[in-house]
Amino acid sequence: MKISEICELLSAELICGDKQLNGQIEKGYSSDLMSDVLTLDTDHLLLITGMCNLQTIRTAEMADIRYIVFVRNKKASAEMLELAREHNICIMESPFTMFRASGTLFMAGLNPVY
Repeated sequence: MKISEICELLSAELICGDKQLNGQIEKGYSSDLMSDVLTLDTDHLLLITGMCNLQTIRTAEMADIRYIVFVRNKKASAEMLELAREHNICIMESPFTMFRASGTLFMAGLNPVY
């Protein structure tokens, strides 16, 4: 699934990483627990989270996650966007709840990690 498709499905705005608009995502994972995210070993992964802080960007970088959707109308700070750009992480912001975003992407064909 492409980033452009995800943005359309989730009514999401691409905030950072427009060069990755055609990037392919194979699996999705939803969590607000960054300790759970660190246990993942999956390439081409989309992280769906409402945990909107610098730690989320640092966790994504450590876990080699290049795509994040912040749900529940969470907005990334300028500091978060700077760090995301530094590590080539694509950031999207969606008004959907985590449940709705996950279900919408699953029904559209995005595979879960487990």
